[in-house]
Amino acid sequence: MEKAQLRRQLLKLRQSMQSAEWREKSDHICTHLQASPLFASAQTILAYFSFRQEPDLSPLFTDTRYRWGFPRCVGKSLSWHLWKPGEPQELGNYGIFEPQPDAPTLEPDEVDLILVPGVACDRQGYRLGYGGGYYDRLLSLPEWASKPSIGIVFANCLLPQLPIDDWDKCLQAVCTETGCDIFR
Repeated sequence: MEKAQLRRQLLKLRQSMQSAEWREKSDHICTHLQASPLFASAQTILAYFSFRQEPDLSPLFTDTRYRWGFPRCVGKSLSWHLWKPGEPQELGNYGIFEPQPDAPTLEPDEVDLILVPGVACDRQGYRLGYGGGYYDRLLSLPEWASKPSIGIVFANCLLPQLPIDDWDKCLQAVCTETGCDIFR
């Protein structure tokens, strides 16, 4: 199956989930993340604001042991900014909430972990995103390539294998409501 068709099918499946089930599964993902050694050893974590029923990690954001960074889409790249609960957000170009443009930026050497949203992941650590290539471009940059990265998806979107292209970048781990799998 080609990526576009698979993406449509899995997004439809995800969006059919009832809100109580979505919340419960999201909470389980948060619990598994907190138990992950990659998460526990981090101080500055890049995350995302849930969009189109992606797993919601917002319960984690109030934990003051961590500094949280969130993306802004700038052209074809992601710019990372510090954000704390209660600080203003704005709606970005894709309908995704982003920190304000004047929020402090984060440089790669400050970041310990990247939590990567996706439509699906596979058991080799590859991710199917929304087709914009933002995370693949980010993870291709030398200063970001060595950062630990965890794909965040629901278990029904953790597949045995995804179709991949030369530019697709492998994640270090995937976390679902059933647990976290570390691949490399």
